[in-house]
Formats: sequence, structure tokens, C-alpha cells
Amino acid sequence: MQYTIHIKRQASSSSEPYWQDLSIECDESTSVAGVLRRLNSRADLTDINEQTVDKIAWECGCMVRKCGACAMRINGIPRLACSTFLGSLKGKKLILEPLSKFPLVKDLIVDRSAIFKKLERVSIWLEDNPFMSEQTKVQRYKSASCIMCGCCLEVCPNFTADNDFSGAIAAVNAYRILDEEQNIAHKNELSEKYKKNYYEQCGKSLACHDICPIGLPVEELIVRSNAAAVWKR
Repeated sequence: MQYTIHIKRQASSSSEPYWQDLSIECDESTSVAGVLRRLNSRADLTDINEQTVDKIAWECGCMVRKCGACAMRINGIPRLACSTFLGSLKGKKLILEPLSKFPLVKDLIVDRSAIFKKLERVSIWLEDNPFMSEQTKVQRYKSASCIMCGCCLEVCPNFTADNDFSGAIAAVNAYRILDEEQNIAHKNELSEKYKKNYYEQCGKSLACHDICPIGLPVEELIVRSNAAAVWKR
């Protein structure tokens, strides 16, 4: 099948964005990441007007939904390019844009370092040897499975890269630390920062739950973190 790829491109954060159309023959089992790889593998990449264009800048580390690097807006929805297949999309036109909540680097690449700065601000790390409860191992595993792709933050009405709100990524990852941490002082510090930087600023839209590309039970983990950090204290 013939697909038109409509890509929002930008050479750098200081340059003007523009749209570019390319064409490719693919079957429905091809992923968006596969499309981008095939386009960039061409000796000369040309647009639909047969004009030579620059290779498309995008990121991918694993191709199996483990790294989160290929997160982008696909037909207006934040998704992982490696796990979004053409057959799951409507029509024969593919619209690709970078995530909008993070500073642009180039084309489909954004700087997501704000995610890790916000996790650091909330003190999401262990200070002592973890206490591993058999009763909560399934929930802790789910908490640790977050790939930090940023899709949940892209749809969050409260999140921006430069505000104090840490977003659902902090809530999801906080649970296992709150459950495992034996250092009481650090657990109290984490709870206070969590309350300030997440709990008190969350608008509870739960758009984060519906968009998670790996299907984490985001709402459940938020509830568990809220209970551990705020409600049961």
C-alpha cells in the first residue's frame, strides 16, 4: 500500500518549523519506526515532489517498547513509533510530530531531561537497602516497569517542562520507593515533596492512564502512591 508521510520538521530549536510530505510503499504490518528506518535507508531521500531532503532525525533504542526513545505524536496522539503499526491507523496518511511538552532538539527528537530533573526534585531514589514485601511485589514490578517515554506528560493538562508539577511519571515511580524504603527520614522527605510537587497539583484528569503505551495501571499506582505518601500518614 502507498502511504503519505506528513512530517513536521525543524532543523533546530531556533529555526522555523515546516511540514514535509514523503511517500512510501509498505504493508499494514510495518511499524512507524520501520517506516522511518526505511525512509532514512534510502541513498537519496526525496519528498513527493522528488526534491532531495535531509534524513529524518528521530530516536530509537530497542524497537520493543522498552526504552521509550521513539515517543512522538502519531496522527495527533502520543505513541511509541516501534509499537504503532500502520494497520492500526485510519487512512493512508501518516502525520508525525515531536512531543510538544518538551524542548525540541531536531525534527522528531525532543529533550526529555526535564523528566529526570523532576524525579530528582521529588527525591525518588532509595537511601537504604530495600524492604521487599511479598504482598506488594506485583505492584512494585509494575511501578518499576515505567519506561519514562513522556506520553503521559504530553497529554497532561497540568504538566510543562519548566513548572513544579512532576506529573504521573513521579506518581508511578514513587510507589515502589515508598513501599521499599527503610530509611524513615528519606521516606518522610519523599512524602513531603511528593505531596507538594504531585498530589497538590494534580487535576485528576487521568488522561495519563488512558495513554500509557505499555498499558501500565497508572490510576492504580497513583492511588497507591497517594495512600502511602499522603492519606495514611
